[in-house]
Amino acid sequence: MSTDLVFNQFVVKMRAWTVSGDNKLLKGSKMRPPMLNDDSEATVKMKVANTLRAVAGLTLATGGWLLNLIVYLIQEFNVKSINAAQISNIMSGCINLFPFIGAIVADSFVGSFLIASMSACISLLGIVLLALTATLDSLRPQSCNDGSSLCTPPTKLQYAVLYTALVLACIGCGGSRFSLATMGANQFDKPSDQGKFFNWYFFTFYTALAVSNTAIVYIEDNLSWRLGFGLSAIANFIGLAFLLLGNRFYLHVKPQGSPFTALVRVIVATIKKRKAPLSSKIEDYYYGQDGIAEITTPYKKRFRYLNRAALKTEGDVQSDGSVAKPWRICTMQQVEDLRTLMRILPLWSTGVFLSTPIAIQSSLTILQALTMDRSFGPHFKIPSGSILVLVLIWASISLTIIDRFLCPMWQKLTGSSPTSLQRIGVGHMLNTLSMATSALVESKRLKIAQAHHLQDQPSSIVPMSVLWLFPQLALVGIAEAFHFPGQIALYYQEFPTSLKTTSTAMISMIIGIAFYLSTAVIDLVRRVTGWLPDNINDGRVDNVYWSLVVVGVLNFGYYLMCACSYRYQNVGKGSEYGGSGSTDN
Repeated sequence: MSTDLVFNQFVVKMRAWTVSGDNKLLKGSKMRPPMLNDDSEATVKMKVANTLRAVAGLTLATGGWLLNLIVYLIQEFNVKSINAAQISNIMSGCINLFPFIGAIVADSFVGSFLIASMSACISLLGIVLLALTATLDSLRPQSCNDGSSLCTPPTKLQYAVLYTALVLACIGCGGSRFSLATMGANQFDKPSDQGKFFNWYFFTFYTALAVSNTAIVYIEDNLSWRLGFGLSAIANFIGLAFLLLGNRFYLHVKPQGSPFTALVRVIVATIKKRKAPLSSKIEDYYYGQDGIAEITTPYKKRFRYLNRAALKTEGDVQSDGSVAKPWRICTMQQVEDLRTLMRILPLWSTGVFLSTPIAIQSSLTILQALTMDRSFGPHFKIPSGSILVLVLIWASISLTIIDRFLCPMWQKLTGSSPTSLQRIGVGHMLNTLSMATSALVESKRLKIAQAHHLQDQPSSIVPMSVLWLFPQLALVGIAEAFHFPGQIALYYQEFPTSLKTTSTAMISMIIGIAFYLSTAVIDLVRRVTGWLPDNINDGRVDNVYWSLVVVGVLNFGYYLMCACSYRYQNVGKGSEYGGSGSTDN
């Protein structure tokens, strides 16, 4: 079955989301543009297609400059290799933190469409400025041999222009990434239809990222940086154009205010009532203006002190049941929302320590590739910046195998589907195995470099094929296919209803923090040890990888402790999800 036919069938099924004959307000705060008097197949198809085209264009643009940034900094700006890796980690961290900030701003103030369109404009400006650094000789230092001590460093003006371009591009990419996903899902009411859209969204995202990691990076390495960045700017412009052209057809969700305000109110109210004695009676707690007690949280033992925020005292509630002092009284549901976040926080922290080694490995792998034989046949040379595309390829292949074979096989053997926590645990083990593989491969590379006396030759190529890096990247991709979907499913399932959008952005936040931590770790290793000199042929990158293996083992033990003590909150049968399903913790 062709892709077009599958897509057309998907569009036909999407018509089920509509509210028949209603041309006013849709469920919640979704508003239908007045020009749409029907929900024809063409209209629905246009909405989906425009969103996905915008995603494709903006993802192509981002991948075109980000994935080859280390090489650009080394070759065109004479930045030392480790410093280039640090800058790349900082930029990657920004890109993965801004979606979280963008999600909060979109939900609280301006909506997803405005955040996505404004971010796309900012991204375009940054990429155009970056293309100018590759075009105008005055905006970059004089070229020299990679790693040479005689290279002219960039001037303050050149650094200023470069960093301005990178910051603008990061803000733009980060602000639009998850806003587009949310905006697309907002076009549908049924969770099943939203799930189908997310499948198409991630398929488009990974496909565009793979294309940029191969085609555009190849152009930059073999033809021209100016042409590669120019193509990225064009892709960004096309994505922005599709986004703006579809504005009149989209359903827009009005911002409902920040859910984090309620969480802060719980903390403040708890502090203000810290001396108040707790009660075991349900009627002593505030459940909202309607007074319906749908949850019996006062009897829960874990974080029971938070119940003080909902404990009714004199003057907290008006006679009609409304709140008189918002920063002194909260509903039990708001208390439970904060309690849920506090329960899941330890599990979330294990994801940070899981992703940090991956961030370190990705930077060091590119540096390794730059020193290895990248020839693939007599006429083709693998771009060093494209080596990480193997992670995407293996992740995509593994997701298919997991969905079609491993999950059905597991269900036949155990009678239940693999749980989110189990999938994350497998990812932990495979990731640690990948770090061990990286250490062994680097040990072999260093032995070959020493055998050919290349320690004092920064620009020399070690006679070892870059294909040796493939196993460690394949393991990382397979591990991501397990732990990233597992984490997303866990957070979406367990987070409070008011934080569903934020729950999907938590993965992005993990990756962003991991990149910043990786930068700090690399800087610490450089200061304390001699493992990471500018010439890695004279270093001990293998020791860095072995250290990451130790971190991975310790983090896996910490994860097992958190997972064994965690109890699912929003499931009916614990056996189906790998936990007891208890809610009395």
